[in-house]
Amino acid sequence: MTESDERRTISDPAALKALAHPLRLKILRHLGTSGPATSTTLAAALGENTGTLSYHLRQLHRGGFIEDIPERATGRERWWRGVRGLDVRRPPEGEMTEGERVAAAALDRMRMAEDVRLAQRYDAEQARSEGWMRGSRALSHLTREELSDFHDAYLELLLRFSRGPEEAPPGARPILLRWFGLPAD
Repeated sequence: MTESDERRTISDPAALKALAHPLRLKILRHLGTSGPATSTTLAAALGENTGTLSYHLRQLHRGGFIEDIPERATGRERWWRGVRGLDVRRPPEGEMTEGERVAAAALDRMRMAEDVRLAQRYDAEQARSEGWMRGSRALSHLTREELSDFHDAYLELLLRFSRGPEEAPPGARPILLRWFGLPAD
């Protein structure tokens, strides 16, 4: 496993604040599904101007979510890619300022809205997906520690199968994966 393949945890409130913007989430999605891009190519793909994209790219870079690719640079043009293997965790409430809590809550709402849209899409399209949509539901009785162990094992499994568009074999497609656990009582 190379250094770039190792899981890195990001739980710094300031870094997470960088994610609490819809355009930044779109940038990360585009880099994750389409591969490296410049601010110019991202601007065209996302319908934004390059100045706006450059600002948001800097915020994502500062937060540790993207990295530049110096070997692809030509002149002043910088190429960006998403950082692989990130484990983004919400810091404990007591470690955040009020402003950071507001940003974390906004990020939580954006992510949940996306998750609801994905669940609705799964419901509507799964039967016709020809095996491209898979899901599972379960109920288990776990201790808090076992739930934490399950979560860590899931992250390890994600890391094992994690690759960007540059490393994907022929026939691979970008697949959105979600997992969450919550008490049933």
